[in-house]
Amino acid sequence: MRSEIGTDGQKGRTFIEEARRAQIIASAVEVIADLGFARASLAQIAKHAGISKGVISYHFASKDALMEEVVNRLYAGIADHVMARTEGVATATELLRTHILSVAEHMRGHRTQLKALGEIFYNLRDADGQPRYGINANEEVYQALEQIYRLGQESGEFRQFDVRVMAITQSSAIDNMFAYWVVRPGHDLDAHARELADLFERAVR
Repeated sequence: MRSEIGTDGQKGRTFIEEARRAQIIASAVEVIADLGFARASLAQIAKHAGISKGVISYHFASKDALMEEVVNRLYAGIADHVMARTEGVATATELLRTHILSVAEHMRGHRTQLKALGEIFYNLRDADGQPRYGINANEEVYQALEQIYRLGQESGEFRQFDVRVMAITQSSAIDNMFAYWVVRPGHDLDAHARELADLFERAVR
């Protein structure tokens, strides 16, 4: 049974097709985290998934297309978790703290995903050889953080400051928290996140 017609006017994928794509993405995450981006060939991913390479090619036009879908799916999972944690949170201060703590909470249970994302971010290039991800791909993150800062400034909770500068700073701090944890898995990620939340709460107060 096919899903409903999408907003682009095209029929959606079947349940079986979606399940297969999810299986491929899950295997890609495991292989990338284990072998690294360069060695994570479609053949290796297919072997891990127990399918033929042709099945991957049926669902994804190229390795790059698969990598982009991996990022999209993993980021959607992070966003869903953060949204669930921030539901009903009223003040900007609480939103700021919850955002930092909930991202760390989610990734603590998904270290393999975090390793895979790091590999993709560092290695995937566009047609011009430039990084596919990085500063230019962070606009939505910056804008979401800016909304929290503006809410705090309008309510009087936060002082006046450049919201873009603060968004870049907070995003970079979170990225580096995770990068440190990936190479030092014994590091207390939750304690790091709490300290980071304290620092930013004081910075914007």
